[in-house]
This record gives sequence, C-alpha cells and structure tokens, in this order.
Amino acid sequence: MDAAKLTIPQIRQRLEAAEFSLEELTSLEQDSRASVIKLLQQWQKRQAKEREEMERLEAMFSYERKLKEAGCCLIAGMDEAGRGPLAGPLVVAAVILPQDCRLMMLNDSKKLSAQQRERLYDQVKEKAIAVSSIVIGIEMIDTLNIYQATIQGMYQAVRALKPQADGVLIDAVPLPDLTFPNESIIGGDARSASIAAASIIAKVERDRLMLKADLQYPEYGFAKHKGYGTPEHMAAIREYGPCPIHRCSFEPVKSMLAKEGD
Repeated sequence: MDAAKLTIPQIRQRLEAAEFSLEELTSLEQDSRASVIKLLQQWQKRQAKEREEMERLEAMFSYERKLKEAGCCLIAGMDEAGRGPLAGPLVVAAVILPQDCRLMMLNDSKKLSAQQRERLYDQVKEKAIAVSSIVIGIEMIDTLNIYQATIQGMYQAVRALKPQADGVLIDAVPLPDLTFPNESIIGGDARSASIAAASIIAKVERDRLMLKADLQYPEYGFAKHKGYGTPEHMAAIREYGPCPIHRCSFEPVKSMLAKEGD
C-alpha cells in the first residue's frame, strides 16, 4: 500500500492502531504534506515515550528477577499507607504480580494522581496472582507504636496471600522472621514493581476509608487531607478536639488529650 495515497484521517487512524508496516512508515516520512509530517512527529514522540516507559518498567522488575534466579516463583511486594497521619488506620498490602506483568505508569503511589491510582488499582486487582490488605486500627497503633504496628501488619498481609508467596520484597521495613527469601528495599515503592503495586492497593484502600470517616466526622476535613497534619486539620483539632479516630499516641493529639485531662 502506498501510504502517500491515504487521507489525513486514514493516516491518523492507522497510526493510532499501529497498523503501518516499516515500509509504509518509510513512505510516510517522504510525504510532503504538513499534516502528515505533524502526525508522524507526534506518533514518533509517543513511541519514544512508550519505549522509555517500558524500559522503566523492565528495570522495576530487577529485584523480582533476582529472587526468581534464587528459585522463587511467587514473589510478593509489600508496602503500607498511613504511617504518618494523625488520624485513621494504617493499611498494609501485599501483591504477587505475574512475571510478565507490565502495567503502564506503575509507580510509587505518592507519585501518581488519585485518578491514576484508581485506574492502576483496578488493573492490579485484575492482573495480580494474589492480593491481600490488612487494616490496622488506631487501638493497635497506640498500643504497639506505629513501627511495630506496621511490622505486625506486614506479617499478617503476607500470611493472608493465597497462594502463599515464596519470596518477598518489602518497602524499607526488615522482616527477620520470614522463613523464605526476602529483601527490604529503601524507596522500594519506586524501585520494585511488586512493591509499587502494593503501595497503590494500600493507598487507595486507606483513602477510601478516610472518605467514609469524613462522612462520620465532617468537621475535620478527612476527605481532603486523609488525616495528615495539614494546617486545616490542626485548626480543626484545636477547635473541636480529637475525635475517636485520632491517634492518641501521636503529637500534638497526645498533648491535647493530656491538657483535657488536667
């Protein structure tokens, strides 16, 4: 087919559908029509971005490949959402992705928009071999402290996977009691695809819980800040005092409650 004989709409449609052969693309490059030149340049930029994204995703499976070479078949990534907020639960998630799974834009949940996280959440749920999530309430957080609560949640999350993992990658937190190969990775949610997937599951599910909390305690603005210590949230705590989902062991909530008890 002589690509030069195609109309502009036909060329646009076939570029979007990736239907051109290498020979036809070469023919397009010789087309003098300004619209065709622009379409081809736009297509080439998209292709370059897609190649860059695929290279990034491929690099994010380097830790998974390392465990696979060690004999692991079902490798889980684990991460949490909600260690820093003054209110609301901690959510810990574990995800086992197929070895050939490449989800475009998969990344640390903090680097994604809410809309991107929701889209990837659905894709992870659909593509993953196994997904588990554990909600750690404020009672356990206040009793154990947030670090120990995170560790307990991670052990629970990995045990809840069906099928069970035989290798684990964890964002930052070491889990010495695991009886199979594992690695704790600083900044793992941006370096491992499995951990990134877990970070998205944890973040989306925690955000949904905070949206429900906002309906119950609308004066605090949980839908907006998700329990983090923003100026708006701090002002609400000063005006209304802590509510039942505030973490009593976290400052300044702890000091405010102490003053109330004086």
